[in-house]
Amino acid sequence: MEILTGAGLAASSGLNAYIPLLVLGLLDRFTDLVHLPPGFAWLSNGWVLVILGVLLVLEVVADKIPAVDTVNDWIQTLVRPTSGGIVFGAGSASQTATVTDPASFFTSQQWVPIVVGVVTALAVHIVKATARPVANAASLGTAAPVLSTAEDASAIALSVAAVLLPVLVLVVLVVAAVGLGLLYRGFRRRRRARAAA
Repeated sequence: MEILTGAGLAASSGLNAYIPLLVLGLLDRFTDLVHLPPGFAWLSNGWVLVILGVLLVLEVVADKIPAVDTVNDWIQTLVRPTSGGIVFGAGSASQTATVTDPASFFTSQQWVPIVVGVVTALAVHIVKATARPVANAASLGTAAPVLSTAEDASAIALSVAAVLLPVLVLVVLVVAAVGLGLLYRGFRRRRRARAAA
């Protein structure tokens, strides 16, 4: 179950870096649903939560504006995978954040959850970042707010499912992939129809 939790949070990070970080931090701080490992306890610090909240608002707004969303995706190419590594490590109850001896960190395999989270978030991010400009061009920019809202909803659903019912992560990932695929196909059809006219 911890792997599903980590995978769901990392995939969510690929869509929006700040939602899964906030979900983990808020749930650890205000509920008994999440108990972050000591190395990740900083996520529930009040100042960290405020900063994450501000960054989330900036991300949500920037991601809904055509052209700005593409620039934002380029910037987020470093942020989203980093977030994926953090949340996979924290969500899978890995004790990876406190590194006093780098040699033992690598020989004890503590790095594995972080790398898996980085790769998972990067894969989701690449799909998002490459599909978005195509959808924007096909829809003359009207796709940005629609896709962004769908991505934010998917990130929230994945994060909550990963924490509360990790088995649902598989279902949410499949539904999100199918939904985004259908949106993308719809925008491509409209583009072809405009080109033919």
